[in-house]
Amino acid sequence: MTANLARRELARVAPGRPSAVTIGVFDGVHRGHQHLVTQLVTQAQDEGLATLAVTFNPHPRTVLSPGSAVTYLTSLEERVELLQGLGLDAVAVLSFTSQLSQISPEDFLVLLIDELKMKLLVVGPDFALGRNRAGTVEVAKEIGARRGFRVGVASLLEEGNVKVGSSAVREALYAGNVDLVSRLLGRPFSLRGPVVAGDKRGRELGFPTANIGVGLDHALPDYGIYVTRAYVRESTYQACTSIGVRPTFEESARPVVETYILDFDEDIYGQEIRIDLLHRVRGEEKFQSADDLIERMHRDISETREYFRVHG
Repeated sequence: MTANLARRELARVAPGRPSAVTIGVFDGVHRGHQHLVTQLVTQAQDEGLATLAVTFNPHPRTVLSPGSAVTYLTSLEERVELLQGLGLDAVAVLSFTSQLSQISPEDFLVLLIDELKMKLLVVGPDFALGRNRAGTVEVAKEIGARRGFRVGVASLLEEGNVKVGSSAVREALYAGNVDLVSRLLGRPFSLRGPVVAGDKRGRELGFPTANIGVGLDHALPDYGIYVTRAYVRESTYQACTSIGVRPTFEESARPVVETYILDFDEDIYGQEIRIDLLHRVRGEEKFQSADDLIERMHRDISETREYFRVHG
C-alpha cells in the first residue's frame, strides 16, 4: 500500500522522459538547498534530463519521533513555490507515513526509477534515506551501479565555517538574528497568513495593526520588534512588526504577530498578507504603563523609517 501511494504521488508529476532527481525535506529552501538544486539543474541540462525534487510532508521527525514538536521555516506551499522558482521541472510531495519510513533504500530508489525514469540522483554529502537511514551516499552509488543511474554529490556550502543548513537557520532565527537568517536563506525570512481580528489594542494606542494568522507549526523568531516589508495585494509597504505575547497587558496564550503598516489606512481583514523580516529593533519588553509603551512605539517606528531611509 505504501508503494502504491508513493507511486501515485510520483506519477502526478512524472515528466515522461529520463530525469535527474534530488531528495530532501528542503525546509526553508535555504542557500544550501539552492546550491544543491543549482548543481542538479546544471548537470541535467548538460545531459538533456528533466529535473525534479522529491520532498516529504509532514516532516519525517513527526512520524519517527511521535509527540516531538516540529516547526517549519516555510509552509509546504512556500517550499514548493521556492523549489519551483529554482528552475526545476517539477516537485513531488510524498506523504511521509510510518509505512513509508520502513521502506528499504533500494525499494525507494527503484520507485524513482520506475515512475520518474531517474538516470541521475544528486544529493548532499550527508545524504541518507530509507529505513534506519541506511541509504547513505555509498549505498546509493552501489544501488545505482546495479540499477542504471548515477549519483552526484554536491559540495558542502558554508557561511563562516558553519554549514548552511536548517539547523543554522533555526539557531539564528531563535536568537532574533534575522540579518544572519537572510544571509543563510538568500532572502529575508517571511511570514504570511490572513489578517485576523484582534483585540484592537493597537488602534486604542494610536497604532492600528494587522494581526497575521500564522500557522501554529510555523517557526517564529525570538520575541521582539522587527523592521519588516509588508506585501498587501499588489503593493509593498514599510512596516514595523511586533512578535510576542504582549507582556505589558494580559499575556496572550500564544504568540501574536502584529504589523503596523506605515502610512496605510485600509480595511484588509480576511486578506492574506506577507511580511519579510529585515532587521531586529529590540527584544520584547514589559512596560509600566500604556504611555511608556506608546513612547517606545514612536521610537520603534522612527527607527523603522530610518532603516528604510538608509537601506532603501
